[in-house]
Order: sequence, then structure tokens, then C-alpha cells
Amino acid sequence: QVQLVESGGGLVQAGGSLRLSCAASGRTFSSLTMGWFRQAPGKEQEFVTAISKSGATTSYTDSVKGRFTISRDNAKNTVYLQMNSLKPEDTAVYYCAAGIRGWTSRLIAAMEYDYWGQGTQVTVSS
Repeated sequence: QVQLVESGGGLVQAGGSLRLSCAASGRTFSSLTMGWFRQAPGKEQEFVTAISKSGATTSYTDSVKGRFTISRDNAKNTVYLQMNSLKPEDTAVYYCAAGIRGWTSRLIAAMEYDYWGQGTQVTVSS
């Protein structure tokens, strides 16, 4: 079993930055592929980004490329999401997710992840 706890959400003006953190426990962190998803009010959950076990490989949805950066510190059992140039359309609850099956082309799908955090709210005002 893996426990994931997100932090770092909040209210920010458009153009601002936030850094989300997700602390993991319960399993060797370096064995987990990590991802971030988000869900805006009235919309379906969507993939944001993922990072491989070593951190060598990342993937981003097109709408955040060049603005968001995912990273991980395996010594601290933590994955980060640095969000710059935030836009009102980035407003959502952001969820951290962990997968045990390794890096695949299907990592944009929520079903590929086995464990989820409780979510943290990000609100971007215009």
C-alpha cells in the first residue's frame, strides 16, 4: 500500500507560479512511476504529466508544455510539479498518482495508476 499526500496548492494570480509536492510512503518510492492529474469543476479528470522511476523520462499534456515541470527526489520520496505562467484554465484540483507497472505509452490514462492522493486545490485568478 502506498500513501500519497499532496501539498502546495492555493490561490495565485494569472502569470504566477506554484509548486506542488507529493510525499509518498509505504513502498520503495524509486519503484513507482509518478503522475499528476487534474479535474476542473464540471470537467473530466485529465492527465497533466508523468515521470519515470528514475526521473529520466517525462511526459506532458500539450496545454502545459513549457510551463509545468515535473521532477522527483527519490531520496525524499517526493515528486514535485512546478507550475509557471499559470492561467485561469489551470484552475482545478490536482491529484498525485503512483503506478507500479513502469513506464508505458498508456500513462496518460488514470487506470494505469494504482494509488492516488487526496488532491490539492489550485485556483488561478484572472
